Amino acid sequence: MIVFLLAIAAIWGPGSWLRLPLALRWGLTALLFAVILIAHAALPPGHALPALFGGNFAGWATLAGVVVLVALYIRALGWLRARAKDPAPAVPAAPQGPFSTAELDRYARHIVLREIGGPGQKALKEARVLVVGAGGLGSPALLYLAAAGVGTIGVIDDDIVSNSNLQRQVIHRDADIGTPKVFSAERAMTAENPHITVRPYNRRLTEEIAQELFADYDLILEGSDNFATRYLVNRAAARLGKPVIGGAITQWEGQLSIWDPATGAPCYQCVFPEAPAEGLAPSCAEAGVIGPLPGVIGAMMAGEAVKEIAGAGDGLRGRLLIWDGLYAESRVIRTRRRKDCPVCGTG
Repeated sequence: MIVFLLAIAAIWGPGSWLRLPLALRWGLTALLFAVILIAHAALPPGHALPALFGGNFAGWATLAGVVVLVALYIRALGWLRARAKDPAPAVPAAPQGPFSTAELDRYARHIVLREIGGPGQKALKEARVLVVGAGGLGSPALLYLAAAGVGTIGVIDDDIVSNSNLQRQVIHRDADIGTPKVFSAERAMTAENPHITVRPYNRRLTEEIAQELFADYDLILEGSDNFATRYLVNRAAARLGKPVIGGAITQWEGQLSIWDPATGAPCYQCVFPEAPAEGLAPSCAEAGVIGPLPGVIGAMMAGEAVKEIAGAGDGLRGRLLIWDGLYAESRVIRTRRRKDCPVCGTG
């Protein structure tokens, strides 16, 4: 027995100090037991080798069994401790419905609004909105539509970014000077919200393409800076029964309404039958404009668009909102359809 204990001490003592693998030390122990058992089983009782270790076969077999059970117990205990310390990472459940986890967090402030909620945000994700013009009014409107999660946003404009635009057209940057406005706007919108689709149309809106283009969208936002385009948008949208959220600005004053004769509201030409004479309504380049004014009216246009898509509140159909930035006043004028309107009436 003393020889056995010395052998075990030699295996486990220096083995631990030399950091021998645990499997190697258990293997040497098993080999020692095998030698002892074979010696007792195969050699006669008076042989020197069995006498060296002492005992008998039954005793050594019992001891070997106990050692095996202890080794298995230690191994099982170590396995359980490893499992407890390093559990397998839980796989988060995939969110159910149309929104990813990131989108649910992004739109949380909309979803908790009673007037929008989950159904309203889903409607925004499925909506297709076209913005005519990526300038003063289009800049804030596009940014807020993108941030709100409108799923598909089209923008049509044939202009390029110039240095003089940057005083008010906040979607563009100094590095964008010389770039087509629709591509500059696309970059800003997708940087703001990668969960949306932006369709840039780098061309002028004309009579030939307007109706076909508008047919692919649910709602039109008109933020151009000239009367010809406003009348063109009004005609094409009225033929298709598409609502138009129209805005206009000059100097310190802006106006906003929803033109939608399909629902009984007036169209743009009902309220403004003819373009004013030259010089009576100068452009921003001629008359100037305070920088934040397009931000105010453009943000209002985006707000009306969100309401329109989500079915929230009361829109500006049949009403014209006028905002005076110089004197911080606003007023609302009631409007109505004209029976003799050449666009939506019998005229």
